[in-house]
Amino acid sequence: MKLLSFVNNGATDERDVKDAKHFLIFSLMTLPAMFIYFFVADIWRYVHTGKDYYTFVMIFVMVAAALLTFIGVYRKRAGHIPIVVSFLLVLFVIPACVSVGNVGLGTTIWFVVGVLYIVTLVRGRMKYVLFMLEAVTAALLYLNYYMSLETAVKPKVIECVAAYLASFMVCVIIILMVQYEIRIQTVVAKKAEEQREEIEELNRAQNRFFSSMSHEIRTPINTIIGLNEMILREDVSKEVAEDAKNIQSASRMLLSLINDILDMSKMESGKMEIIRAPYDTSKMLSEIVNMIWGRATEKGLKFSIDVDPTLPAQLFSDEVRIKQILINLLNNSVKYTPEGSISLGIHCRKTDKGKVLVTYQVEDTGMGIRKESIPHLFDAFQRVDEKKNRFIEGTGLGLSIVKQLVELLGGEISVSSVYTKGSTFVVSIEQEAVDDTMIGKFDPEKLRENATKKRYHQKFEAPEAEVLIVDDNSANLLVETKLLRDTKVKIDTAESGKDCLRLTLEKHYDAIFMDHMMPEMDGVECLHEIREQVGGACHATPVVVLTANAGSENQALYRSAGFDGYLVKPVEGNALEEMLLSLLPAEKVEEKEGEDTGFDSDIVVREMRRKVPILITTDSVSDIPKEVVDELRIQVLPYRVITKEGVFTDGIEAKGDVVLRYMEDINATAKSEAPDVADYEAFFAKGLDGAQHILHIAMAKKSSKGFANASEAALSFYNVRVVDSGHLSSGMGLLAMEAAMIAGKNRSDTEKIGKYIESRRNKIQTSFIVDSTEYLCRGGRLSPNIHKLCVAFMVHPVIVMKNSSMTVGSVIFGNRMKARSSYIKSTLSQPGTIDTSTLFITYAGMTKDELEDVKRQALSLVKFEKVYMQKASPAISINCGPGSFGLLFARK
Repeated sequence: MKLLSFVNNGATDERDVKDAKHFLIFSLMTLPAMFIYFFVADIWRYVHTGKDYYTFVMIFVMVAAALLTFIGVYRKRAGHIPIVVSFLLVLFVIPACVSVGNVGLGTTIWFVVGVLYIVTLVRGRMKYVLFMLEAVTAALLYLNYYMSLETAVKPKVIECVAAYLASFMVCVIIILMVQYEIRIQTVVAKKAEEQREEIEELNRAQNRFFSSMSHEIRTPINTIIGLNEMILREDVSKEVAEDAKNIQSASRMLLSLINDILDMSKMESGKMEIIRAPYDTSKMLSEIVNMIWGRATEKGLKFSIDVDPTLPAQLFSDEVRIKQILINLLNNSVKYTPEGSISLGIHCRKTDKGKVLVTYQVEDTGMGIRKESIPHLFDAFQRVDEKKNRFIEGTGLGLSIVKQLVELLGGEISVSSVYTKGSTFVVSIEQEAVDDTMIGKFDPEKLRENATKKRYHQKFEAPEAEVLIVDDNSANLLVETKLLRDTKVKIDTAESGKDCLRLTLEKHYDAIFMDHMMPEMDGVECLHEIREQVGGACHATPVVVLTANAGSENQALYRSAGFDGYLVKPVEGNALEEMLLSLLPAEKVEEKEGEDTGFDSDIVVREMRRKVPILITTDSVSDIPKEVVDELRIQVLPYRVITKEGVFTDGIEAKGDVVLRYMEDINATAKSEAPDVADYEAFFAKGLDGAQHILHIAMAKKSSKGFANASEAALSFYNVRVVDSGHLSSGMGLLAMEAAMIAGKNRSDTEKIGKYIESRRNKIQTSFIVDSTEYLCRGGRLSPNIHKLCVAFMVHPVIVMKNSSMTVGSVIFGNRMKARSSYIKSTLSQPGTIDTSTLFITYAGMTKDELEDVKRQALSLVKFEKVYMQKASPAISINCGPGSFGLLFARK
């Protein structure tokens, strides 16, 4: 199997793979048989003649064939292997077989073996060349056999010719039969391939149709719902208001049917993706309650919700799909419950470190399900008890979609029901807890009150704000303009990406709403053009995508493309206003007081109104003081510290002093590990919630996997750039600080800042003097014998960064105090070349008096403006050990 796997990885194309596999199978079948034949024949020959070289010849041929196989596959010439081996077979193996067994019936058998090998594995005209070569070889063998016999026992010439022709005709017949079979198999395979391609093309056409249908139907629905909402906002008669509400209800039902059909199409084609991200459980439940409460109240049903107070406040999973599962189940209960109640229960149980099993239970007192119908409950387009339920709307897709979504999330779903009494659906999904914060007491009464408040209320006015709406459909532009009419913002519209770029070149906008699917230039391309527009006025303007493409996979697409927000058509007026409110500058907004609008205050966070142009991020091993991190708004991703006791978060669960005390145990071991790709992806995604671009300063690429993992994660995002600092500890911290100060001046070009930081890394001085080599030895960076020599001669290595690698720059002999003084003097020996703005004294396990002495000696040589005494992160401390410190600064 390993050999076949090797063939699969090395072959140049599919036919080469098949040839190589056929060759291996044929060799495994025939070569051992030949070897046994030779071995038995060789024993006979040895007994009679004392010669035994044929077995060795056969071993040589087998070894040569195996070597040729591997060389051919490795060189990506798998298709040439059978040709070379065929020559060996025709010129060496078959003559040897005939020589051993003499010409006779065995000769024909070995000729047939050779022909089968050639006609099966060799393709093209070469197979006929090899067959003719085998025929000539056979003729020569027959002639040699005839000439070697003594005259007395020689057969007649005609007998030899007849024997040869018989063998030749058998081989020709075999060739014709095999070629015929190959031709039949080729035709069958071609037809199967054509059918497969036809089916795939039908699937692609179906997917294109459903995608197009979703977009095209959502566009008029957007117009209907939007203009209908404008009617509901006006002071109209009771009859008109009732009609408008019916239009709204019918439109949303149509939208639900479209979503079900689109989701089923995605699932059948295997393109339904699960996008996991952190989400707020309270916010999600608030939205569900507000959606279901109204429908339940209209039917006179009692709706209750019971939430486990130990449920984590934030979970890591696909919020969109979990919400879809619960809404489908609750809507189903509302539809099939003529009277009584509906309840949603949510419970959780810890399963593993950082994970919980969340169980959602939907119970109703509805019609129930017949026992014989339960096995078909989750079938697509299946509606149980059709005669009784014929007047209830629905397609029969809801529960089928629910089951498939639950399975995609790695969960389980079960149902129990008593006919005419009601049903209970239980969904269990394991999810990761973002932190230890619990949801606490969940108050559904407040949410119910909010859900009953239907009347629109204006939230704010911003008469000085400038907004641009881009959509190729004039009806959509009309709807979105009317929905924002009461906010009094100044609105410009554009019907194409080209028109949009013309306007952004002439005028600055506070926010842009952009349609995704537009002819010539779509929304993603237009966004990138805006960000890179030479002389443009909207490089840093937040851009929100308006799209008919619903789904969590599309959310990830838009986030990675660089959009600042995401609204699904048909766009609701409240959602549009909330999004705009979150983007506009605070000084241009005048919030309106008045009636509670019925929206949870957690949904709109006013502090997140505007994204910063560039966010600087780095790793916890950068050793930057917290006050500097807060001041420059640098976001830090922690490394991991791995010990025998478990895995801890650098700087959060594991502090430097704690790790050093742990390492006092001679048997204790600890090592640092960079975050993996998934960690960086989640970190960047969270950072982009508040930034348009991210510039990540990573640890030296030859010293950690952090740079490689961050770079791979950045490929998922259009607007994330990773820079190799070439340093560690406060050396990379200095570069992160410098990048943050440049970005703070509203320079939104990450490429230029990144190149500038790369040019500066050679000016950063990063070095540490190690007090004892014990920790280097325990970490596997130094051999025990070298460590003993260092202890005996009081050697203190000085670790420096060179070409992104840690290396020993020098060694200092003597006691601790003498070695420290020598290190300080040598490091600061050229004060004229030193940038005196900032000095980091980054240390591990040193007292305050020791640090003050180091600071005093350093300042006596160079007058630094700022000196930070920074405790090294655990990831650094476990390698250097207590008593170690470094002087880190920049050169001019």
